[in-house]
Amino acid sequence: MIEQDTLRVSRRRFLQTTSAAAALGALSGMPFGLSKAYAASAAVADGEYLQASHWGAFWAKIEKGRFVSLRPWEKDPRPSPQLLGAWDQVYSPTRIRYPMVRRAWLEKGPGAAPETRGAGDFVRVSWEKAFDLVAGEIKRVQTDFGPWGIYTGSYGWGPIGRVGNPQTMLKRLMNLTGGSVVSSSNYSKAGIEAIMPYVVGSIDAEGPQTSHQTILDNTDLIVFWACDPLKNNQISAAIPDHGEYGWFEAMKKAGKKAVFIDPVRTEGCKMLGAEWLPVRPHSDVALALGMAHTLLTEDLHDKEFLANYTAGFDAFAQYLRGEKDGTPKTAEWAAALCELPADTIRDLTRRLTKGRSMLVSGWTPQRQQYGEQFPWAFVTLAAMVGQIGLPGGGFCQRYHLDNAGTPSANAPGLAGSLQIGKRKEIKPWPKEKGTTSIPCARVVDMLLNPGKTYQHNGSTYIYPEIKLCYWAGGNPFHHHQDRNRMVEAWAKIQTFIVQDFQWTATARHADIVLPATTSVERNDIERVGVVARKAIVAMKQLIDPVFESRNDYDIFVELAKRLGVEPEFSAGKSELDCVREIYEDALKQATAKKIPMPDFDTFWNKAGVVEFATPDSAVRRTKYADFREDPVINALPTATGRIEIYCKAIEKMGYDDCPPHPTWLEPSEWLGQANRKFPLHVNSNHPQYRLHSQLNGTKVRELYAVGGREPCRINSADAAARGIKSGDIVRVFNGRGQCLAGAVVSDDIRPGVIELQEGAWYDPAEPGKPGTLCKYGDPNVLTPDIPTSKLGQATSAHTCLADVELYKGTAPAVTVFDTPKDA
Repeated sequence: MIEQDTLRVSRRRFLQTTSAAAALGALSGMPFGLSKAYAASAAVADGEYLQASHWGAFWAKIEKGRFVSLRPWEKDPRPSPQLLGAWDQVYSPTRIRYPMVRRAWLEKGPGAAPETRGAGDFVRVSWEKAFDLVAGEIKRVQTDFGPWGIYTGSYGWGPIGRVGNPQTMLKRLMNLTGGSVVSSSNYSKAGIEAIMPYVVGSIDAEGPQTSHQTILDNTDLIVFWACDPLKNNQISAAIPDHGEYGWFEAMKKAGKKAVFIDPVRTEGCKMLGAEWLPVRPHSDVALALGMAHTLLTEDLHDKEFLANYTAGFDAFAQYLRGEKDGTPKTAEWAAALCELPADTIRDLTRRLTKGRSMLVSGWTPQRQQYGEQFPWAFVTLAAMVGQIGLPGGGFCQRYHLDNAGTPSANAPGLAGSLQIGKRKEIKPWPKEKGTTSIPCARVVDMLLNPGKTYQHNGSTYIYPEIKLCYWAGGNPFHHHQDRNRMVEAWAKIQTFIVQDFQWTATARHADIVLPATTSVERNDIERVGVVARKAIVAMKQLIDPVFESRNDYDIFVELAKRLGVEPEFSAGKSELDCVREIYEDALKQATAKKIPMPDFDTFWNKAGVVEFATPDSAVRRTKYADFREDPVINALPTATGRIEIYCKAIEKMGYDDCPPHPTWLEPSEWLGQANRKFPLHVNSNHPQYRLHSQLNGTKVRELYAVGGREPCRINSADAAARGIKSGDIVRVFNGRGQCLAGAVVSDDIRPGVIELQEGAWYDPAEPGKPGTLCKYGDPNVLTPDIPTSKLGQATSAHTCLADVELYKGTAPAVTVFDTPKDA
């Protein structure tokens, strides 16, 4: 069955797949190996070594200098099928082998023939030539235009490890040479990051949350609202501990009552036998307001909590009653927008107050137009229920990432290395040249509109004019919206430098490409569990760099030499020196706290891992308990010290797209429009078997691809109306773009919605041509590039309508996973 094979993989199948990987690794005839011209160090002796990835810790088997197979670390309770990619990405055909330069740029200079970007016409050059070209371009632009002509807003998850973060290194290098334009916030949760500091005084959706055990002990009803913990906790910025699965198993055993509000019936919903409420996308704020109105009019709201712990509820209550706009936000009003029965809305609302309830949200609803409104309405709803700060009650905005409900071990902190540092003022930065930082989701606006003013979080800024862009450890041609508009904007750049280990669409659009190493080809260090803090792993270099790839650290050291700042950049440290420094800082903390840890040499050369005990006292944790106990002494860092339901600071900004209290604002594009141009909502949610775009270029793709394309999940009724069946190649299209995909017909997605998960690599049939067909299935050829609001300036990727049709004729071959010609 295609749906089963495409959307989930059993543990048995995963182990079978990794066994096959062992054979493939051992038998591969591909000529990958050490460049004679460069080697960071000798490879380790044959054997198994503990290693780490964004998908889990694993034992890497090394034979004759090659990484031939892997097996999951035995302390991982639920290894992810994605782990296979940690092996395959090393030897994948997508691997960048040599320094390359776009032919037109090399022959005719910066800015030449930008329409040939993405066409794969590259020339191989030596590392010396590549370093000279990159350093020369940085000097040229700094001299001719100033640091405001360089954008180093490199963004993305990048490689794992505390030392080898190329984005930090790039910003450090540029700050030592006079600075550059950088970016702020992220594509993941910029809406929450914009609004929550005004509402609760912090981003909130970060760090430890109310613990899982506290939920098991106290919660009667848990509501997962656009939240998929089982899928998203497979990955982590550090090494995932995968403890979320045990929590779900414990909830199932305990018979916990759960409700999932989501256009998709998730695996977590099925596992718990939970109630599924297939809400219409983009109507979450309306649903929250309808529930809030029910609490208010049925006198179920906690008046004492609202009086003592919140500010501005009376003004919000007037809005709920419709006293100013003439529209009471009743359950019937909400039902018409969200397509859930009014009785269901009222029933769920009442159940929240009949026992201890926990509201759990994901981040999808804030990645849409007016996205700041949902997290604000969500917290306001929880405040009206009145259980914030009680064990097992209140709200959480992070259970879907980093296993944030797990107890934290008694472990030292683990710092980073080579801090960005302050900008060295070589040229004064004139205000008229633009801001030093932009919201990351506005990069295309910046490139298309130099000199234009824009509003952000209460202030006015100017977009700078960018001549050179340097990207390291990220993939903007995956994570940014409206791909065709992006291609147009990228033509404005004179020089685009990309530093990566694989031929992503971003690398294919570069002028200069620098091949970096993967984690098994460098030395680093990382912890298991962002919140769990269970262990620290020695990420020892296991093989020599393949072909001519180099460590990011070594690349930047060489560039720093050419730019005259190497002593300041490296401080005389090697990559391994940086690893040692991080570990010994942790060791110093551990010694002070009497936490046992070996010295660095024992850790690095013998142990390979240090594990830490979790005290019983850490098992139970309630977020906002101190605030509830005493809202004066433990006041929140907001203007009033309370949860701000009405915010006077936002009121003063006067933004028409972000009112001073949670508000329903109809989006410009959604299923509720009577005269909409396209009939289906595109749900470009987080992928099941990738970390965004990472691993799409590996054999992991074989676990889910349909007809060699990205899977497109579609409801059976919508499929039947279009003559589509599982396995068919379909064309997904709207006024912004078009792509091919492989159909997966399923009733686990509501009618009117299709799922095309983000992270699929962009594969244009005719690179540079406006509106060209993406042959593989990048959803961002369809999504709009509009901000959430002037407050957050975040992405609105989920404000997207399209249509699907059966693709007739012979589908063009997917080529984005092949090595470019002459590369």
